[in-house]
Amino acid sequence: MDQDPSYAVAPHLRLARKDAETQRDALVAIVQDCPDLMRCFHQARALDLPDWWIVSGAIYNQVWNHLTGKPDLYGVKDMDLFYFDTDVSYAAEDRIIQRGAMHFETPVPVEIRNQARVHLWYTDHFGQDYAPLTKTTDGIDNFACKTHAIGMRLNKDDSFDIYAPFGLGDIFSFRLTPHIIRDNRATHLAKAKRQMALWPELTFVPWPGDVCLPEADDHS
Repeated sequence: MDQDPSYAVAPHLRLARKDAETQRDALVAIVQDCPDLMRCFHQARALDLPDWWIVSGAIYNQVWNHLTGKPDLYGVKDMDLFYFDTDVSYAAEDRIIQRGAMHFETPVPVEIRNQARVHLWYTDHFGQDYAPLTKTTDGIDNFACKTHAIGMRLNKDDSFDIYAPFGLGDIFSFRLTPHIIRDNRATHLAKAKRQMALWPELTFVPWPGDVCLPEADDHS
């Protein structure tokens, strides 16, 4: 088999130009090769929350760690567990959060959030309207960076469901691409600056109208 020409220049990009199926298979293999991440998936499955997904950083960060030879979960601040429960009371979500605190045994915290409640606090927190979501994956669709829009869950047969509305190309290309569905420029900048300090292999795609990553916007 011919070697991907990008590998000779940058080994971490060896999967960047592969087809979607190859990238999905590689993603599953990378996750399966991380014991702490797999433990979180098994424990999330046992918790059995409605429409649950582990999303975002714990997944794509581990891809970057694997491809750059960094330790498992390097740079991972927490593992985000999304679910969708039509009981949108704070008390109901808090009960789940407290259950999770007793349930999970992971090296980083597991942050549990009911996506059915996001519209109730988003405006106060970010100053923008946020339409009620109808399912957990709607929350992934609204991330500020297309690269971060990834969710996985472990099925009973130990296979994985993968939700990646923009594909996996940006993750394997180490490219941070903004998602302009809403005015999330500040979030895109903040996350990019932190991640680029941890993974200097990353390339940054500016928010439309910007030309670079300005130092004055350091929210890391």
